[in-house]
This record gives sequence, C-alpha cells and structure tokens, in this order.
Amino acid sequence: MPTHARAVLFHELGGPDVLKLEEVPIGAPEAGEVRVRVHAIGLNRAEVLFRSGDYYYQPTLPGSRLGFEAAGTVEAVGLGAESFAPGDAVSILSDQEMSRHGVYADHVNVPAHALVRRPAMMDAVAGAAVWTAYLTAYGALVEVGRLQPGDRVLITAASSSVGLAAIQIANHLGAIPIAVTRSPAKSKRLSLAGAAHVITTEADDLLSQVHAVTDGQGAAIVFDAVAGPTLAQTATAVAAGGSLIVYGWLDARPAPLPLNWPLNIHGFAVDFVTGVPARMARAQAFVEAGLRAGTLKPVIDSTFDLTDIVQAHRHLESNQQFGKTVVKVQH
Repeated sequence: MPTHARAVLFHELGGPDVLKLEEVPIGAPEAGEVRVRVHAIGLNRAEVLFRSGDYYYQPTLPGSRLGFEAAGTVEAVGLGAESFAPGDAVSILSDQEMSRHGVYADHVNVPAHALVRRPAMMDAVAGAAVWTAYLTAYGALVEVGRLQPGDRVLITAASSSVGLAAIQIANHLGAIPIAVTRSPAKSKRLSLAGAAHVITTEADDLLSQVHAVTDGQGAAIVFDAVAGPTLAQTATAVAAGGSLIVYGWLDARPAPLPLNWPLNIHGFAVDFVTGVPARMARAQAFVEAGLRAGTLKPVIDSTFDLTDIVQAHRHLESNQQFGKTVVKVQH
C-alpha cells in the first residue's frame, strides 16, 4: 500500500483558490477504519460552505481536509472492520468530520460505518453521485414527509442533485413534483427531467402559480434548500396541515418563522437517515430498487480531474450546473 496520498487541503478560509493539491502521509487504517482507493468524488454545496467558514462547524486550520462523498475500492481494513475486504467496490457517504476524514484525495482512511457496498450496476461516478442526494430526498420526503401517491410536492433549487433526486422519487411514488427554479433556461430541462410543473421565480409569482397548479390547495410538502428571508413566503405554498421541510440554507440570512398555521416545520439533515441503522437499511433498499428499475438515475452535470479541483469548485459556485458535479481521480 502507498505511504503517501494526494489530498486537497486548505490552510485558510476563502474562495476556490485556497484549495491546494498536496502529498500527505497516510498510515494503515486504524481500528474501525477502511483504506479506500478513491476513483470519483461527489461535490456538495456543504464543501463550499465549509471552505469559506460558513458551515455549521468550522474547519481545523491550517491543513484542513474537505469532502465526504466518494466511490472507490477497498485496499485494506482495520481491526473491527472485517465486514469489508480488499477489492470490495464501495461508496463513502456519511457526513463524517471533514477536517480529519475529508475524501478529496486519491487514497483515504475512513470509518467503516461511512461505507456502503457499491452494486455491480453502479460505476464509480454514479457511486459518488447517488447517496447524499438520494438519501437526503428520500429521508425528507418519505421518512419525514410520508409522501403519498397524488401528493403535490414543491421542490426549490430543483436543478440541484438533491432537487432532481426529489423529482425522481416523487414520480417513483406516484406523487406530483412541482419544480422551482430562478432560471428560465432550466425550465425546459426540469420538465424533461420529470417535473409535472415548473415555476420560474424570475418570471412567475410563486404563490399564485402554486395555487394555479394545486387547485388552490397548496402543496402537501414544500422541500426547501434556500431558507433565508423568503422562507415565510415559501411556506405559504404549503397546504393547511402540510409540511415545510428545510434541508439547506443557500441564503444564510435569518429566516422568519412562517405563521400560516397549521404547519409542520422540519429542519432536515441526512444523518437523520445515516445515523439510524433501520432507516439507513430502508433508504438503501429503496434507492437500489429504484436504480434497478430505472426510475432513479443520478444526473451528472460535469466531471473534472482531481488536479482541476479549483475549477470544479468555481463551477459548483456558478449555480449554472444541472445535477451533480463529480471529480475523477486518476491513478
């Protein structure tokens, strides 16, 4: 096994240019850990926030690692991690502490509980793109929202990987996905991606359009990635007694409490699923069944090489992507 790895580090908070690809020592996996040869890395908005100091916890500087989602092959296992073996195809999916276990690298040691086996039908790019998006959408819509056939679900930031996963899951369950985007250029693509209705906030009034496509009732679930000052307005699209599920804060400004009661409000994070074995087992079975059936399929926006990580983060911050940005790792 190699004694050194190429890893992306950052030594100060800032924009994409603070990311540096460096050689770092890597030891044998410790107890409960698995060494993974990384082939692809899934990028998430959380890493932009972490790199810039706006995440819910702060990086350990200097020399912080970054990232929590990847796919690769097991190289070695530590004591107590023998459920995996060298050669196993795996995905890394749990939101482990990034400064220590960040997966932007060609080889990493990660906790065994952060791994799932990668099905034969799933290549490394898909394996790095599936789990965070689909576990987030599944957990919020199914485990929390109890989405039923015929329910209308309003999905903000719908062109993100989580938004597209939510559209597919809603269709898979017979629900009616209503996509929200700021960009008129993305409207047609969202329709082609399965949205029953698309609302463009630059051109349309959100509430009037929601009422128009829900017979004035509103959505059973609003699945929101934005939060911020517009949250109270977004919440008015929820049907009486429905659920507002907030899983992101693209707008970091304070969010007022919505007052259109009765209203169920949930703040959702993916560890609601990954942190409970029974929920994780249900989620994994659900996602893999959808992948086999073809009703669930990750949308890959673009791929970059690990050596182009700065450009990959610039693209991620551009908000022009449609789906998942993935970084490939050459060995």
